[in-house]
Amino acid sequence: MTASGPWAWLDGTVCPVDDARVAVTDHGLTVGDGVFETMKVVDRTPFALTRHLARLRRSAAALDLAVSLDDAALRAACAEVIGAAADAGAEVGRVRLTVTGGPGPSGSARGDAGPTVLVVTGPVDRWEETTAVLTVPFTRNPTSALAGVKSTSYAENVVALGRARAAGATEAIFADVHGRLSEGTGSNVFLVRDGELLTPSLATACLAGITRELVLEVTDGREVDDLTFADLRAAEEAFLTSSTRDVQAIARVDDTELPAAPGQRTRAAAAAFAALAGSDLDP
Repeated sequence: MTASGPWAWLDGTVCPVDDARVAVTDHGLTVGDGVFETMKVVDRTPFALTRHLARLRRSAAALDLAVSLDDAALRAACAEVIGAAADAGAEVGRVRLTVTGGPGPSGSARGDAGPTVLVVTGPVDRWEETTAVLTVPFTRNPTSALAGVKSTSYAENVVALGRARAAGATEAIFADVHGRLSEGTGSNVFLVRDGELLTPSLATACLAGITRELVLEVTDGREVDDLTFADLRAAEEAFLTSSTRDVQAIARVDDTELPAAPGQRTRAAAAAFAALAGSDLDP
């Protein structure tokens, strides 16, 4: 990896990622004890950073995980590593902020060394205008300690996404334990049913996505808790939202082709979100 590749800010030190070192006993590595946020970078600034930091702290609080830096310091860390990477000629399309439980015992108990804070830059993902998704049999549990938490414990998502890619899709879609449509491995899902733009409510254990939140603010979409896989397959149109996908139309669900991709409501949501993304919204 050259200096023009990804860069890292690790506990106050900025360097190319190959020079960054995390302890082999770090709880983020050994037991997945951590939280994170991924943000796209616009003009060297993480988009909607205030909202992402607020969600990071909600996730950390849910895990009783201390965040050793205040928001001003986290902002400064992001700015420092983005600047270093960009000055080195690296493509900086996104940045990931991770906080782990830090070095600790091999079991579940945390140690007393304090958390690890890591910020890593990377190129922006290039997504097609439309995509296919695969529904999977694994479920989200609204009563889990990880419900709605953006945790580094992503093994279930890895398995689900692997199945989706093997089926020619780019995202796997989960229901919750009650059979209600929930979310993707790294995205939220919207659909149009009887002319209404709908998305699963947070009661289904889906993540409170930042792009989801913004799309709800700039459209007439609403949250409901009665959607199912059958509703997704029967949708007039549907789309995914995430910090890297923005708004991406769903063309196929499992073996079912949707009537319109992107449809009129999807195009309108994408345009409304793009206007926000190009503004000075709460950088």
